[in-house]
Amino acid sequence: MAALAPAHAADACPHRGDLDAQYCDANKDLVADTPTDARQLKDPGTLVFAFTPVEDPAVYEKLLRPFMADLAQCVGKKVVFFPVQSNAAQIEAMRSGRLHVAAFSPGPVNYAVNLAGAVPFAIRGNEQGPVGMYLKMIVRKDSPYQKLQDLKGKRIAHTSPSSNSGNMAPRALFPKIGLTPDADYKVVYSGKHDQSILGVKTGDYDAAPVASDVLEHMTDRGIVGKDDFRVLYTSEMFPTDAYAYAYNLKPELQEKIKQCFFAYRAPAEMAKGLGGDRFLPISYQKDWELVRTVAEAAGEKFTRDAYNQSARK
Repeated sequence: MAALAPAHAADACPHRGDLDAQYCDANKDLVADTPTDARQLKDPGTLVFAFTPVEDPAVYEKLLRPFMADLAQCVGKKVVFFPVQSNAAQIEAMRSGRLHVAAFSPGPVNYAVNLAGAVPFAIRGNEQGPVGMYLKMIVRKDSPYQKLQDLKGKRIAHTSPSSNSGNMAPRALFPKIGLTPDADYKVVYSGKHDQSILGVKTGDYDAAPVASDVLEHMTDRGIVGKDDFRVLYTSEMFPTDAYAYAYNLKPELQEKIKQCFFAYRAPAEMAKGLGGDRFLPISYQKDWELVRTVAEAAGEKFTRDAYNQSARK
């Protein structure tokens, strides 16, 4: 994870909150305001889109092709897929202006908002409403572990320090039910949810807290079997990936992007792969409150200093 260099403050800003110095939040909705100086607005000829780095980017590039073609036609611009290998690379790409629209994982959304000027506006869903994600603690089906307390002293895979479901949620939720990460078991960072899942299957880890949607995708694709694991814990629902655009896109382009997302209906294969056939509007301030609460309970902060400290670990 590359450390981010300090940003120079722009014009005087009445309120910034935890946003980095180059952004302003005058209306206090927790996301960067669109610049009022027209010279700072961007209207790229090609929109660059990235999906969250959960699994093999090529798989999701193929899965998202129908949507990207529709978005290009709807917006009237070429749209290209930008494969990213880490949350840090995705955040830096939007911060530097090389990435215009992206799906960010639940935990890194907070860093993307504060450090990269990402403005979350949509989440996957269906006619019933938003599609959520659950934190599940999994062990091998043939393991002797039957409850969370059986995992004391064991080797358990978390994904990465910035991951909501893969690290922050376990640190916030598990102590309340008698299992404290680092104190009661050894935390080993796997890097991604799919690596945690495969590591439990192969016996590299005794258990892993993972995102239910990633587990479902891997089961549907036959990478793991439905009977490979036993679930010892399931959380309340968390939001899934947030779709966000860069704060400094022209307001007309921002609105067009939102209109195109909300009007789209995914074909069956894409809907099954993503866990939803449409995009629904969200408010970062309201809909990411649970994620932020979990992060804060885990002692996490989403400032540039905190990000750089995690990068040096």
